[in-house]
Order: sequence, then C-alpha cells, then structure tokens
Amino acid sequence: MAIRLGEVAPDFTAETTEGTIHFHEWIGDSWAILFSHPKDFTPVCTTELGYMAGLKPEFDKRNTKIIGLSIDPVSDHQKWAKDIEETQGNAVNYPMIGDHDLKVAKLYDMIHPEASGGPRTAVDNATVRAVFLIGPDKKVKATFVYPMSSGRNFDEVLRLLDSLQLNAKHTVATPVNWKPGDDVIIPTSVSDDAAKEKYPQGFKTVKPYLRYVQQPK
Repeated sequence: MAIRLGEVAPDFTAETTEGTIHFHEWIGDSWAILFSHPKDFTPVCTTELGYMAGLKPEFDKRNTKIIGLSIDPVSDHQKWAKDIEETQGNAVNYPMIGDHDLKVAKLYDMIHPEASGGPRTAVDNATVRAVFLIGPDKKVKATFVYPMSSGRNFDEVLRLLDSLQLNAKHTVATPVNWKPGDDVIIPTSVSDDAAKEKYPQGFKTVKPYLRYVQQPK
C-alpha cells in the first residue's frame, strides 16, 4: 500500500546496528528521516551514508533523528560501516536497520510486494532508495524515491526539513528555491486582516494570492 503524505508512518520493530528499536517509540518527540538503500557494499549508497554521517550535527540541531535501512542483515551493515568511514571520512553515527526479510521495505512500499527475502542483487532492490520525512506526530510530511544511478542530494533533504519545520511553527509556505533566511509566502488561508495583525512589520502583495513576508524568527 502506498504511503501518502499526512498519513501516520507505519510502525515496526526491527534490529539495527544500535540494537532493537520500536520505530514510533524511537522517534519519540523528535522529527525523523528514514532513508533506504538497495544493498550493502554498493558505491552510490556508500557515498550517501558517509555524507549523512557528516550532516548529523545539523539534523541534531533541528531535533531530528536519522536512520538508514538496507536489504541486508545487521552483521553486514557493521562490516560495511568500516568501508564507509575509510572512504568517506565519516563514521556512521546513526542506526542502520537490517531488513533482510524485506519486512520494512514492503511495509513502506519501497519494493514489489511479491519480492522475496534472502540473497539479492542491487538491481533486484532497485526501487529501495526512498526517503521519508516524519514529524513528531508520526505523520509522513514528505517522501521521494531515486533511481540506482543517481546519488541523493541530502543538502536538499535538510532544506526541505527547514521548510517543513518553519511551516509547522509559523504556518507559512516557502517559494521556489527558498533557502533559510529568504522571504516566505503567506498562505491563502490567512486573510489580509489576519496577516496585518500577525505581521505588523508589513508584507508585500504581488497578487491577492501571492504575498511575501520576511521569514519569522
């Protein structure tokens, strides 16, 4: 079953490189990012896991936990982690889920429902390269899937997280190519009178449905 935005992220229990977790319990009051990989010891994923390890302090600042998943057992993850640190310069500093039976992959609709567990090639697991951004309410806020050949842009994941958290706190929207500190958009659900009260410093109206205001602190 497809995972839709606004739905509660499926809960699960799984073995990870940091022990057994119950997903919703593990998230707690934080935001969370679940990102998956088709197989251990694959080149593109090696670069991704290392880069995310380097970004972890930025996610920590945003009260966001990160967790990886690969269609291999935890014992293989632990061996792969050594290669990641050696080649990428960052040690994996977050849990990685072992999903050799494809339980989580199928639960999150990352892979064909008829796929079977056991030894598989990266090509067999081609669809298992997904990212899920989940809020403290355990609801899915954003998701996307990449092909095997293209490394994901995790700076964009961080930017998207900033946008989602800004919206959650201040009920604003972000325009194309927005970066933290740029002006934001007042949603059409907010009337001009309400906007004047909320933003006494003023705002710019381009069209009745397109109003810009300085990003709230």
